Amino acid sequence: MNHSEHFLHLLQLLRKEREEDRKQYESKIRNRSLEDRKKEGVTWYPVTPGRSYLGTGEKWVVQIERTIDVDKRHFFQVGASVSLFLNDPKKKLSASGIVSKVNERYMTMVLNREDPPDWMDEGRLGVDLLFDESTYDEMEKAMRRMAEVREGRLKELATILLGKQAPSFGKGYDYDHPALNKSQNRALSLIRSAKDLALVHGPPGTGKTTTLVEAIKDTVSEEKQVMVAAASNAAVDLLAEKLTQQGIRVLRMGHPARVTEEVVSTTLDARLAEHADAKMLKDLRRKAEEYRSLGRKYKRNFGRAEREQRKMLLDEARNLRDDVRMLEDHMIQDELNKAEVIACTLVGANHNYIFKRSYKTLFIDEASQALEPASWIPVMKAHRVVMAGDHWQLPPTVKSREAAQEGLAQTLFERAIMTYDADVMLDTQYRMHDAIMHFSNKKFYKGKLKSAALIAQRRAMYDRQVEFVDTAGCGFDEKLNPETLSTYNEEEAHFVLQRLEQTLQGLADEDRQRVTIGVIAPYKAQSELLRKYLAEKGWEDQLLKRISINSVDAFQGQERDIMMISLTRSNPNGEIGFLADERRMNVAMTRARHLLVMIGDSATLSTNVFFDEMIQDFQARQAYSSAFEYLYS
Repeated sequence: MNHSEHFLHLLQLLRKEREEDRKQYESKIRNRSLEDRKKEGVTWYPVTPGRSYLGTGEKWVVQIERTIDVDKRHFFQVGASVSLFLNDPKKKLSASGIVSKVNERYMTMVLNREDPPDWMDEGRLGVDLLFDESTYDEMEKAMRRMAEVREGRLKELATILLGKQAPSFGKGYDYDHPALNKSQNRALSLIRSAKDLALVHGPPGTGKTTTLVEAIKDTVSEEKQVMVAAASNAAVDLLAEKLTQQGIRVLRMGHPARVTEEVVSTTLDARLAEHADAKMLKDLRRKAEEYRSLGRKYKRNFGRAEREQRKMLLDEARNLRDDVRMLEDHMIQDELNKAEVIACTLVGANHNYIFKRSYKTLFIDEASQALEPASWIPVMKAHRVVMAGDHWQLPPTVKSREAAQEGLAQTLFERAIMTYDADVMLDTQYRMHDAIMHFSNKKFYKGKLKSAALIAQRRAMYDRQVEFVDTAGCGFDEKLNPETLSTYNEEEAHFVLQRLEQTLQGLADEDRQRVTIGVIAPYKAQSELLRKYLAEKGWEDQLLKRISINSVDAFQGQERDIMMISLTRSNPNGEIGFLADERRMNVAMTRARHLLVMIGDSATLSTNVFFDEMIQDFQARQAYSSAFEYLYS
């Protein structure tokens, strides 16, 4: 298909994705009773308000506590759009906001207003999760605009990124940055010489973020300002934090509630609060409000003189508000001009304040997880593009199976790396013992990955670094939660924690006091079960704080000393569902530093080629055990 047809096709796929996303949302919340919404995990009710205060960016912050059903699952997460509501059939009162912190019991939200709702003290408060249409609106707008591009630099970039014309490179550079290895220095050289496109392929633990930070620093020294974007707030925040530590002036665009505490000082709201003219702006706002209040004051005797005085006061309030807007605009432009890096999410690149700005170089991190329509939003503002990612790790989330099959699951990064020789693969990993890296290296990276010298120098915590524990024949049968349709396996969950306990007992005292532990369960229901059983163990708090139980996606970009994986599926039909996604399993298997333990039913898993190869590999390396060896030991 030609240029325009490609973007119109993506537009159609986006509409299918939006429809599916909305359908899933509505099945959980719209036209459902309060009790049903609570069961679905998209409503907290009742909640008790706690601390309430004016936060960063003059936005009202509210802390709430869930007082019942605390142990029940929920879908609230940091950055989600929510509505605080009063449950009163006579009044429909609510206030929208963004979640800034959340756990099983407590939530902190930043409301889209400067003062607290006057009904917050009436009781009967609840919180609903909202469906976010704005992201789809921005992506669809970008697709329509791209479909109309006929000439200029954007047309040239589109031709390259759509695989129609190879990117070009200028004079080569021979970097020898002392803090980087050879492949990382090659990546810097590639980026410096790229005229259109450069790709940094970063397998697990290879220092992709470190490389990207150095490349951004190097580019800023030449170009004064660049844009740095990523699909997730977490990825943007990590880069913003690392760049700030390197002395780079970062301006983090976006709602303060969606950024981590480490980088909130780099947000536009925080920068404006520290600006030299901040006090003047505050004084102008106060005076404008004083004149407005005086002008609106009710008077019993309201004659001509009072009317004229009122008009004069309101006119003065309007004039002061105009001054406020002009001063604020000046301060915003000043902060934008001073920034060396504009950091934002892909969709956030269309923020009102930077909508018309353009950049010579755009860096996109985690590009292999970015939906193509979202990636074009910042690309439209750039002269050249640098993308970093790993197409053998997590793909973008696509809810519509039809849209995924028709092309929405493919990323710009994946298309480019499969089409052109415009990439450098970082080939030295600093995370895992060689034995942990072995299978992923052979399966996904053609054996090109090697371990840094420090891995061999590291003191071994165990004689054996990888293990597959086979539960076949143990009667550990999976079950399906009828409400959530999520799979769980009670016997396997108990066994995983038993195996973890045995593992910890085998550690030296000093290691047991500091070791970090991750437990990955691909299914939400299994994660919940593991957390419940762990809480019943009665282990000391200091140890519990070092244990994380979560999905594969939640561990992307993270690492732990010990990683246990509960594969969950065990059925006579050999059905393994989305465990068949090899890239997701690659992420799960490459989070551990010292020990990787995978627990599952080989009879079920081996019907899949990937798992069959993996289990055979573990057997060949004497890293295979039967659960029976531990059940009766």
